[in-house]
Order: sequence, then C-alpha cells, then structure tokens
Amino acid sequence: MVAPLWLFLLCLTGGVLVHGQGTPDTTGFISIDCGLSEQSSYVDDASKLPYSSDDGFIDDGSNYNVSAEYTDKAYSRLYPQVLNLRSFPGPPGRRGCYTLSSFMAGTSKYMVRATFMYGNYDGLNKPPVFDLYLGVNFWKTVNISKPDMLDVGEIIAYIPGDSVQVCLVNTGSGTPFISSLELRPLKDTLYPLANLTQGLSLIGRYNFGGGDYVIRYPNDTYDRVWVPWTNQEWFTISTTMKVAMPVEDRRKPNYDVPSAVMQTAVTPRNTTKNVIWFPWTAQPNHAYPKPGLLPVLYFAEVELVDSKHERMFFVSAQRNSSWLLLGNFDYLVADVEYKDAPFPFVSPEDNYIMLKSANATALRPLFNINGTVLPPFINAAELFSPVSTADVGTDAQDVSAITAIKTKYQMKKNWVGDPCAPRTLVWDGLNCSYPISRPHRITSLNMSFGGLSGDISSYFANLRAIQYLDLSHNKLTGSIPDGLSQLPSLVLLDLTGNDLNGMIPFGLLIRIQDGNLTLRYEDNPNLCSNSSSCRPSKKNQNSKISTYIYVLIVAAVVVGGLVVLLLFLMRGNQVPTNQKNEEKVQTLSHNRRFTYTELKVIISNFQRVLGEGGFGLVFDGFLEDGIRVAVKLRSQSSNQGVREFLTEAQNLTGIHHRNLVTLIGYCNDGEYMALVYEHMSKGDLQDKLRGRDGSDGCLTWRQRVHIILESAQGLEYLHKACSPPFIHRDVKTSNILLDANLKAKVADFGLMRAFNHDGDTHVSTARVVGTPGYLAPEYATALELTEKSDVYSFGVVLLEVITGQPPFVQTPQAQPTHIIKWVQQRLSSGDIEGVVDACMQGEYDVNSVWKVADLALECTTRTPEQRPTMTRVVAQLLECLELEESRAILYTGCSSDPSSSSPMYATDQSSSSDVAHSSMGANSGRTSTMASGPAAR
Repeated sequence: MVAPLWLFLLCLTGGVLVHGQGTPDTTGFISIDCGLSEQSSYVDDASKLPYSSDDGFIDDGSNYNVSAEYTDKAYSRLYPQVLNLRSFPGPPGRRGCYTLSSFMAGTSKYMVRATFMYGNYDGLNKPPVFDLYLGVNFWKTVNISKPDMLDVGEIIAYIPGDSVQVCLVNTGSGTPFISSLELRPLKDTLYPLANLTQGLSLIGRYNFGGGDYVIRYPNDTYDRVWVPWTNQEWFTISTTMKVAMPVEDRRKPNYDVPSAVMQTAVTPRNTTKNVIWFPWTAQPNHAYPKPGLLPVLYFAEVELVDSKHERMFFVSAQRNSSWLLLGNFDYLVADVEYKDAPFPFVSPEDNYIMLKSANATALRPLFNINGTVLPPFINAAELFSPVSTADVGTDAQDVSAITAIKTKYQMKKNWVGDPCAPRTLVWDGLNCSYPISRPHRITSLNMSFGGLSGDISSYFANLRAIQYLDLSHNKLTGSIPDGLSQLPSLVLLDLTGNDLNGMIPFGLLIRIQDGNLTLRYEDNPNLCSNSSSCRPSKKNQNSKISTYIYVLIVAAVVVGGLVVLLLFLMRGNQVPTNQKNEEKVQTLSHNRRFTYTELKVIISNFQRVLGEGGFGLVFDGFLEDGIRVAVKLRSQSSNQGVREFLTEAQNLTGIHHRNLVTLIGYCNDGEYMALVYEHMSKGDLQDKLRGRDGSDGCLTWRQRVHIILESAQGLEYLHKACSPPFIHRDVKTSNILLDANLKAKVADFGLMRAFNHDGDTHVSTARVVGTPGYLAPEYATALELTEKSDVYSFGVVLLEVITGQPPFVQTPQAQPTHIIKWVQQRLSSGDIEGVVDACMQGEYDVNSVWKVADLALECTTRTPEQRPTMTRVVAQLLECLELEESRAILYTGCSSDPSSSSPMYATDQSSSSDVAHSSMGANSGRTSTMASGPAAR
C-alpha cells in the first residue's frame, strides 16, 4: 500500500490511539528494524512493541541511515524504523532474503508487513524499483517515486511450514532496500479468502470518520493499521458505546475488528444524492497488470433508528455494477461483508466503491418498507488484491542439505532464497525438476572450480533426486562417502582434479559396472579403483579387498559381455556408430559450467565460425575428451536477451530426447554468455533444402520424411511427455538440425514456454516472439499461445519440405505469396507435381506426398481446435513413411538402411508404432496405396 497519507497523519497528529486496556499477547510477533546496528533493540513509543535489529534474520546487505534532510523529529518520534535501512547491492537477478522462523504451533495464517522509505540514503537521489517475494511467490513491485514517500507492502497468507522467506529482487531499476519487516500471527478462521493457493495483498485499510488517530496495536490485537479517512462530503457519526463483533459461524467469520474502529462511521452530506464513494487504487505490475479487488466492508449502527426509518442501500464496486443490497443493521453489532471472487481491474476512473440509498418506492412492495429510507453509511473497509501463493518451493530435505553444504564450504555465490524457485532465480550451478503441485527437487549440482576444501560433505548424500554432481577441480581431500552410492538417481559423478584418497566405495563400483553411473576421478593420485591403481606399497596392493573388487569387476565385465552377446543374437543387428557417438555425448555432465577462458580454448580462440543466429555467432569446438561441440556465443547486440539465454539453459536441463539437441553446458561469466551444444555436422534443414550447405545433393523424399518424422517426435515429447508441457514457439526449418546420418533434432529453445493443461486453454504472452511466416494467427493477433501454435508452425515446415520453397514464395512479377496460399492454389487443381521440389525428379510415392500435403494444410488451418495434435502428426507421418518405403522396396528390391531409419521412440516415450496403430484410418480421407510409381489422381 503506497501510503503518504499514513505518514502525513502520523507526523501531524501524534500517531497511535491507545485506550486504557491491558496489553494483548504478542506471542509470535516478529518486529525488525532493518539496518539497525547489530544486537540493538528498543521499544517503539507509539505501539509499545519491541523492535530488534535484523542480524540473525539475514546474512547479506549493508546498513545505511537516510540523509539528514529526512531525519525530522516527527519521523524519529513516531516511526523511527524509517531512519535506517538495509540495502542489497548487486547485479539484476540478485536476491536479498530475510528468513522468519519459530512460528507459533497450530497457526498457519500470518500477516507480513514490509516498509520502505528511500530517504536518499545513497546520495544518488534515484529512488529504485524492485520486486518483493513471499517465499517463492511474487508479492508486489516496490516503486518508490519520491525520497520521502513511505511504501508499505502487507500480505495475509497461509504459511504451511515453520518458516518463510521475504525476498527483495533486483530487477535492474535500482538497488533494493528495506526499512522494517513485521510478522503477526492470525487466527486461522480470519480472512477465509487467504488459503494455500491465494494470499491477500493490502490495497488499503480505512477507519471512516476516525478523526486524527491511526489505530493499531494494542487496540488491534493483530497490529493491523487502521488509517482514518474523512472528507468534506461526509458527515461523521459516532458512539462511545462498545461495538460488538457478531458471533462467529461458518457463513460469516468473526474478523475481530477493534471496537474503536467500529465506533465511528460516515454518511453523505448531500441528502439528495445519498451516495458515498471512494476509489480503490491497486498498483498494476508485471505479474498482475490488471490486479483485482477483494473488498471487506464493515457496518454497525452507532445511532438508534426508530420504527419510522429504515436503512437500506446498494453497494457497487465499479461503474454500472451492483454487488449487494444491505439493510436492517443491528444497533452496536458489527456486520461484515466480503466478496468471494475478485472484481476485475477496469481503469482508475472506474475502480471505486459506491454506496447508494435504495429507492424506497421501488422496494416498498418487495421488502415491506413503511418508513423513510436513511442514507448509506460505512464504518471501515479493507481492500485487497488477490495474489497467487500456489507455487511451491524446494523439497525441505534438499533445502536443508544444500544449506548445510553452503555453510560448510562458505559459498560466496548468490545462494540466497529458495534454491530452485522462482525458475529465473535458481541458484548458480543448480538445476531442478518442477513437478506440478509438489516440491521442486535438485537434480544437478555443479561446484567445479569452486575452491572447495576439506572432505566431501555427507550432506551431498541427502540430495536424493540428484542426477549430476560435479565436484571437479577443487581441493577436496579424504575419502569418497559411501552414501553417494545410495543416491537412486545419480548417473554422473565428477571428482576429477582433487586430492581424494582411499578406495572407491564398493557400491559405486557395482553401479558403474551395472551401467547406471559414470564416475570421473582422474587426477586424484591417491584414489584407488582396484589393486593396480593405488600408489601404496605392493603389500597393500595385494590386499584381499583389492583382489576381491578386481575379481568382482572382471566377473561383471564377463557377465555384461554375455548379456550384450545374447542381445546381439536375439536382435540380429548392431548398435549403429552414430548411436554410439550420441551415447557418448549423453554421458557428459549436463549443464556443465564453463569459464570464458575455457571456451576460448574449446573454440580455438574464435577461429572456426559455423554460422550466425539471433543469439550471436556459433563456433565449432572440441572438448578436452575430443567430443565435438557447437558454441553459441551471445553478442552484445543480440536481439535475444538474458531472459532467453536463461530460459534455454534452464529448460534443457531436464529435457532429454533423441530428437532434441543436447545441451552440454553453458557459460555465464560476467558479460560473456554462451551455450555449448552437441555438434550437428550436417547443419540445418533450411540450408539443406535451399542447397546452401555446400553439397551438390538433393534430399530424397525418404530422407525428408525421416527428418520431419523425427522432428515431430521431438515436438511431441515437449507437448506430451514433459511436466509441465512446453511450447517451443519458434518451430522452423533453420531450428531443425541434422547429424552426420541426417538424423533430425529440434534446436533453439530460448523462446520456449511452459504450459499447464489443468483447465488452461492458452498461455497469454506480453509480446509476440518467433519468426514471421511461421506464426499462428491466434498468437500473432491475440497473443494466445497453445501447443497448436507449434502445430501451425510445423505445418509450414512440412510445406517447405515438400516444395523446397521458403515461407514466402517469390513469384514472377508479383508480391511474395505465403507458402500456404501458394500450395493451396496449386493443389486445388490436383497439381501435386507443380508443388513438389523439382530436384527430387519424380522419385517419390505420390500418395505419400499427397498425404503430407494434406497433413500440412490441416496443421495450418486458422482455427486451432481443428489442427491435429503432434501425436496424430507423428502417426500420419509414419504412414507416409510406410508408403515411401514400400515404393523403394518395389523399385530396388531392398529396404532402407536401418542405420538411418527413424527410431520409433526413445526410452522416454511410448512407441510410435503403438501411436500409429491407434490412429489408423485418420489419413485425411485418402487411401494408402503401395503403388510402384506416382498414382493417378
């Protein structure tokens, strides 16, 4: 709540009204004066509440005092918390987080209040803008417009755990800071609209007719701050008698409003209009550009109404809207009215609460009104905007483990706040999984070149979901903890370049031989894997344990060889060479972090350029083990920013499919950003179709169908197998890459967005991104994004594959025509030969081409609901491939080379043959034939 009025009233009036009553219980209260010197504390003169410094709640930031010109005596006397603050300097994306813990047993609902006054503490006279989070959920944007402005953020939220973090996030518009932070426990029955998935962010809390005093603790036992509000258009009515709250029940909970608040009310001076109105001014932000309103209104008759008068009026929240008809209030008993669903934000001039007297003549026959209808009144109001608190944080055991690891190694990285969430603020070196409605899990941890010393912490073994653990190139000593062998998901452990000693744990050796784990331990001179790898004396080398392990390894190798031989005999073929190379790539440490110096070595100091995209130049390179890679180095002038870079790096960490390009690692070294991918030696499909890849050959129809089938399988994986599902948003031929065997993989994931199927019809985006010619019409015009947007783009790709033409076809003496229209015009007369790429010279099954063309036009229909799913696209393309394969058999007498055929599905998907079987007959009405040549149409 932006509240210059509150501060003005405090300074003007002497502040807080305190009745002569006993001091309420303050158990569970946390009151922090941020920036106060360590171990300092005091009792606030106004509220009589004790405030302490923030040491013990945070381990980051710097203390400052506001400039002398803002240290007015009234400030100091009435609100001393604003005279000092804690600031959190750092780059955009950096967090400063307070941890509030030791919550009350049996209490889950809390009010959290954060206060900010800039006071030109840094001498720059540039008030900042930054974001505020409660745990992992966005709370509000703090927008300080003037040095002496007081900005108060307050939220009522359900906190299921025994602690919560309040985080300030640098958004690149100034250094975040905070003046005070307060937490107050509430009864769980209060504010029922605050629940596990929704919090209430305060817009304003008003005491109408309240005179000159702010009412808070101890009059309000929960320390809610009630700001008085009067104006010249209202009469104030009041009583000295105590106003009681109604008996609490399920229908209408007791809000425990202080009697001092309910003892005053306002009515309109103008008895002709009989209207009370006041605005509600929720502040839009990037998360909630149109914040809604959840009002809580309080009424109590403070004057006796005789039988000749009746009180009845309407309540509206916006222009031309009606919410409630109220009347027949009890004398000196409070009535509470609230809204279950928020009123939408319309515009500042339309966002107001209005109370207007009912028309007695119209209502008399309905409500048996006999007397005069009195004007409306109101005692108090709380106005809230709903904010989502549905995002869950990281698994508690993972948080405990990584925090202990951070403490042990005294990590200097920006390891602040929740390790995994929000996704844009995940800790450096971590990657996480994000299951829906369940805690996030740490799946990858890269602490290489981190200067770690001492032994390997046993807490690593508590990261139960971790798959990749990189502790290479540190100064770690001691033995490898046996607990690491108990990590069920661990597939790669890199301990290279340390000073570890002793034997590799027996459990790790077993998992290595089972093929479940890759262990790297080079450059550890005193680390032993068997009797021949240790440096101790020969006597120790012949120990029984070493011999036993050696024999066990040999036996495992023999058994493994027999299994492989048996599989060979059963399957009657071998693993293709390109698959072996792919498996070698897959064993690399995903999301390995490279320094800029390492990258320069990998790409031979920028000597080999493969190409250029929106991100920047792409360089050819080799890792230290000879694996060839492609390095996308972000240019300073790139139109793809840091967000796209982080999106691509983070999304690809948990996505693994043989038809998606593998991300090996990344570089985020100061101003240098790069993504390191597996190298795809045949370039992209666009260049291959246009003949720009340096080869003289033309893709055959069989090769083309293989490529589009494999690309469709990659997209289907994003849409159906990922949790949450993803929308690629930039499907095009230049983002389909080919390896040495022309195996296709979808690439470039910087624009990818997660999509939740649960009741959502689409994702709304703030701007259109992607490539002209491929954009679905509903996305380009209405910013509505679904999986069907990718299907539309893929339909354009299918047309390019058939025709060899770009999305906009240049026709003689005419403006460029979109490929959809160009194809439709020719197919309307049955001219399939006039559409097909001439370089194929008629070497294709005509029904296969027709089927792909029909599928492409179905994918590109303007109505998203009429487009097929990618699962159906895969099934249709399988049928197209069968038609072409049958033609090849009839022409040549042999089937295709199995090494280049499309894998029906990787192990992380269902079988495409099953999909094809379930989709039989869905072939756009055309009959599949096995013609030996082009069939008549």
